[in-house]
Amino acid sequence: MRGSVGLRRAGVRRLPSTPRLLDPLASLVDRAFVVDPAHGGLAIASVLRRALGRPWTEVRRLIDTGKVFIDGQRAARAGQVVAAGQRIELRMAAPRPRDPRREVRIAYEDVQVVVIDKPPGVSTVPYENREQGTAMDLLRDAWRRQGRAATRIALHVVHRIDKDTSGLVVFAKGKRAEIGLAAQFRAHRTQRQYLCLAHGDVHVRRVESFLMRDRGDGLRGSSPSGRGKRAVTHVDVVERFGAATLCRVRLETGRTHQIRIHMAERGHPLVGETVYIRDYLRSGAEPIAAPRLMLHAELLGFAHPTTGAWLSFRSETPDLAPAAIARILSSRPPGAFPTRG
Repeated sequence: MRGSVGLRRAGVRRLPSTPRLLDPLASLVDRAFVVDPAHGGLAIASVLRRALGRPWTEVRRLIDTGKVFIDGQRAARAGQVVAAGQRIELRMAAPRPRDPRREVRIAYEDVQVVVIDKPPGVSTVPYENREQGTAMDLLRDAWRRQGRAATRIALHVVHRIDKDTSGLVVFAKGKRAEIGLAAQFRAHRTQRQYLCLAHGDVHVRRVESFLMRDRGDGLRGSSPSGRGKRAVTHVDVVERFGAATLCRVRLETGRTHQIRIHMAERGHPLVGETVYIRDYLRSGAEPIAAPRLMLHAELLGFAHPTTGAWLSFRSETPDLAPAAIARILSSRPPGAFPTRG
């Protein structure tokens, strides 16, 4: 992504043409009520929707951000069933509950840049209006835990990784740094390396194609006519597991879903893939079940936008350790995996 993200949330810079979006929950105040006998046995989200007159999306946000309490205990989930007579409280000042699985690790920070280690299942930046819990939000949460004025620090987006991908992401903290870093990503002068687990017996190779937004069936993919944006991926083998192969992948370019598309189009979709799996299923193959997309941004390198010094950072994930891979593969029956080169 070029430039800064087009939403002003918690100090994020916004394009001038974008209208300001007000948080619909800002008008809510603390309140408490007792579950009516007619509503006993319903989910807390349903009870709240009736009591507050708010849409499902807003009610779920209240629960997910830890603002709702049942008999003094924080509501665990939107589907939690409540009984008649239970006391429901809305505490708007209650802090968001900590979830170590949804916290970012700050790998490096100075006055110009900040590098984080993003968990899977978290968007780098908001993709929809008012999307909460993005990597930018989690970074600000980390700053707040350090006692810092998180909303006073500007964040500029210079690149992103997929929501389901974990690993390293860099943000600029000023306009000068944003311009310098964005130029490096556009010119492909950064170092970006990933670790992934792919179906089958993968061979070392260089993959080049032109990627287009719609290959004809609604999915991104390679264009047979050479239209689209040039994408180059270098694939090396780390370890073979028979049913799957642990690969180290280096990006020469950085297109949307580039690794996922290139691996899937060669018959080796990533384990945990839910989008670029259609052709694999049509071939009669049975995908390996996994708790997440097995793709991790393990290495990120770039020249510091102010000093010019080369900075390189590495991240590891236990999800792609040999023991974790063995557990995933052990749940599958023998002979269930086709291996294509």
